[in-house]
Amino acid sequence: MKSNGKGYIVTNNHVVSGSDAIQVLLANGKTVNAKIVGTDSATDLAVLSIDAKYVTQTAEFGDSKSLQAGQSVIAVGSPLGSEYASTVTQGIISAPSRTITTSSNQQTVIQTDAAINPGNSGGALVNSAGQVIGINSMKLSQSSDGTSVEGMGFAIPSNEVVTIVNQLVKNGKITRPQLGIRVIALNGIPSAYRSRLGIHSSLKNGIYVDSVSKNGSAARAGMKAKDVITKVDGKSVSDVASLHSILYNHKVGDTVNVTVNRNGRDITMKVKLEGN
Repeated sequence: MKSNGKGYIVTNNHVVSGSDAIQVLLANGKTVNAKIVGTDSATDLAVLSIDAKYVTQTAEFGDSKSLQAGQSVIAVGSPLGSEYASTVTQGIISAPSRTITTSSNQQTVIQTDAAINPGNSGGALVNSAGQVIGINSMKLSQSSDGTSVEGMGFAIPSNEVVTIVNQLVKNGKITRPQLGIRVIALNGIPSAYRSRLGIHSSLKNGIYVDSVSKNGSAARAGMKAKDVITKVDGKSVSDVASLHSILYNHKVGDTVNVTVNRNGRDITMKVKLEGN
């Protein structure tokens, strides 16, 4: 993005966190100083700015909600440092929407088998039309039981990136409204695994409430664990990103109408959004 005499660059928060100074390596090999506009540790996103005179072209964001498994993508980055700058790897979308739990929160990410290695963080995941549909963030190299795995890279969906970046450019920080719950998207869970997770709802789509924070907004409104959120503000929600998108259009303190399915019956409740 380019405006107000500045060129804005999206990267990962963990790439710039703790830095004393930041420089950006341009395609022509020139290195220029950059400033941090804002960071968000929850989504692992950061926005930098450089002088607009160095920006000759800007990337276009695509619609990450339209992604399908099997779709071709390429990952762009600098694995292992500047020696391998502008490395491009090709793969497919392994899963367009995957909810993963990190040490600090839950994220909905794009899973791809395009090779992503240390140094790819903050780089673009691009579709066949040349649009950025994700920001590469992490890879899974080992499962919880120590099994080595390959081809499991994750990217932050472009629709969420755009929402966060716009707020960072405007305010320099994110104040995030939330309901006070931990959730799982039903459409990302094969039916065979539902019983293992204790999910007994027959709904194919919706946001399963895994737990409700004690004394949180949702709890005060009457929401319970095992409820399935189907609508917020009258809009259907089928993944965590779409839930976040609706919530982030509100401010802390706003009241939203949340429809949940409980034991096959729809219940609508008013939840006052709390801050993170």
